[in-house]
Amino acid sequence: MSDTALNIRPHAATTEAPLARALLIALAIGTLGLFVLAPLAVVFAEALSKGLGAALRSLAAPEARSAIRLTLLTAGIAVPLNAAFGIAAAWAITKFDFRGKALLITLIDLPFSVSPVVAGLCLVLLFGANSTLGGWLVAQGMPVIFALPGIVLATLFVTFPFVARELIPVMIEQGRTEEEAALTLGAGGWRTFLSVTLPNIRWALLYGVLLANARAMGEFGAVAVVSGKIRGQTATMPITIEMLYNEYLSVAAFSLAALLSALALVTLILKTLLERAHSGALAAGHRS
Repeated sequence: MSDTALNIRPHAATTEAPLARALLIALAIGTLGLFVLAPLAVVFAEALSKGLGAALRSLAAPEARSAIRLTLLTAGIAVPLNAAFGIAAAWAITKFDFRGKALLITLIDLPFSVSPVVAGLCLVLLFGANSTLGGWLVAQGMPVIFALPGIVLATLFVTFPFVARELIPVMIEQGRTEEEAALTLGAGGWRTFLSVTLPNIRWALLYGVLLANARAMGEFGAVAVVSGKIRGQTATMPITIEMLYNEYLSVAAFSLAALLSALALVTLILKTLLERAHSGALAAGHRS
């Protein structure tokens, strides 16, 4: 064996000096602590500044309970609809070739580039009482703006890309072979979707649903425009937090903010658990 072969040593994955790596890690942790962990700690500290009893009484107030119910109801309507729309859009984009596919992909990404406030204003112009369609709906006793339908529409708009954007790369990678084989063997469209497509996309679908749910509960801009901020009726949790804070009701505002943050943390924990389960499933599949 040559001397060159004997002198071969494994190289580290990175070539940065230990001091540089330590500085980069410290910078990342410091930034995370300053902009994420510290604000969260302040929110919970302010919520409990007058004791747990005061925080719970604030959450039990009628306007807080109304805001919680409205937020959960809006997310409960918007997220399943977004899941259905996202699956349909991803299926159309990845399984069919048609003119205008690039335009459809661009439109899916539109909510990422349009301000939520602008989206809310567009809904007001379309469904407001002064518009033709909105005026007719109001006359029929079905108002959209300053009512639950408008809040749901605004939430649907801002959360639409999450499910589709999680599904499209996965479905592109999987291709069409398995679906075509199932159809060749006599399976119908629904049978193919339920037995072949859905099991392959379930993890991506769950990721998208969790992200859409987190955004739906925390959305402020578009909902603030279309809701009218009617206390106890059309004020969601983020809107109620702003109203309470502007009225110097700090404990009530931060208690509701702490609850909203806790819901977001639960979503994050669920996402982490799903990622671990997905990694475990992939590892088991490779071993088998």
